[in-house]
Amino acid sequence: MKGLDILILTATLFSVFTALSLAVLSLIWIERKLLGRLQRRLGPTRTGPFGLLQPVADGIKLIVKEDLVPSWADKVIFWTAPLLVIVPSFMIWVTIPISRNLVVENLDLGLFVIVALLVLSILGLVLAGWGSANKYGALGSLRAAAQLVSYEVPLVLVVISVAVIAGSMDLRVISAIQMPLDTAQPILNEAHSNFSNFNHVGLPLIFIFPLGLFIFLLAGLAEVGRTPFDIYFAESEIVGGPFVEYSGAHWSVFFLAEYMNTFAVAALAGLLFLGGWYGPILPEWAWFLIKTYFFVVIIFWIRGTFPRLRIDQLMAFGWKVLMPLSLMAVIMAAIYRFYGWPAWTLTLMSLSGLIMVGFAFYLRYTRPVLRLAKKYGHRPGGKRNVR
Repeated sequence: MKGLDILILTATLFSVFTALSLAVLSLIWIERKLLGRLQRRLGPTRTGPFGLLQPVADGIKLIVKEDLVPSWADKVIFWTAPLLVIVPSFMIWVTIPISRNLVVENLDLGLFVIVALLVLSILGLVLAGWGSANKYGALGSLRAAAQLVSYEVPLVLVVISVAVIAGSMDLRVISAIQMPLDTAQPILNEAHSNFSNFNHVGLPLIFIFPLGLFIFLLAGLAEVGRTPFDIYFAESEIVGGPFVEYSGAHWSVFFLAEYMNTFAVAALAGLLFLGGWYGPILPEWAWFLIKTYFFVVIIFWIRGTFPRLRIDQLMAFGWKVLMPLSLMAVIMAAIYRFYGWPAWTLTLMSLSGLIMVGFAFYLRYTRPVLRLAKKYGHRPGGKRNVR
């Protein structure tokens, strides 16, 4: 029986990895098409209908490409680093529920396990630069560690805030509290016998806790190294970051991990803030994919809109903006649950925090323009003074 269980588990994990690989191919195609439209281009059109086979062609090219290893590199560390990046990116999907019953292993502390596994990828990036014995790779790995550690704190704090609001770290429960009570109650009863521990909201948390979604998306973008937070492998500055000595299949492992993490961040955003798989008419897994790809499009849209931050801007934004906001989010969630206030009070607190941040950014970026206008005698909205 044990042998059969191992066989079933192996087949399940292989199926999950295959599904994730297909999802990565779809993300590559969507990103190229979307960026093409944003930049008034066509995107992939030649390879396959509508360019659908272009990601497959890219994957084949990376697999058959010559895999070079520098003679001065530490071979053990050099080969181990890609595994330390890809394995956590894959393992977090073990506890992410696609629907109420479609999950490899649902855990009561699933959210905690996901956050803990995401931290391990930092070690893989640091070892990639160190094992390459390349000064540019080492510099890129140190920048990666600084960025990921800095943005890990706001990400963890906003996850804690959501757990406080829901009263659980079980992803199925967090999704269920955002559904109508008749749909949510069987899931909540199955998760725990004491129904009073959970805080049923009945609405997606995007309406109740918009500040949390704002922090989660930005910190998640920094965690996966997407634009405008792609500073640690900025080719124009440090020649490719910690991956500078990698090529062929080993470089593709880092590439695969980045897109798997991007898909995971989008899926978690859908589960934590849009009610997960809940929706009318369509199957549960279809609603999960719709909400996940909705956030995927937003992530790619941000890439096509904003330029890359400088390292000082990136660190300042993490510690001076997201850190205070995430602490504020935890305090808001704790006050809301402790006093048992209605959900609209948390919405007001979240919106007030976002308005304060938006106004602060408005003042910061318009003050230099107003100063120049005053210096040269030009009034906004009026005519320039001619002397």
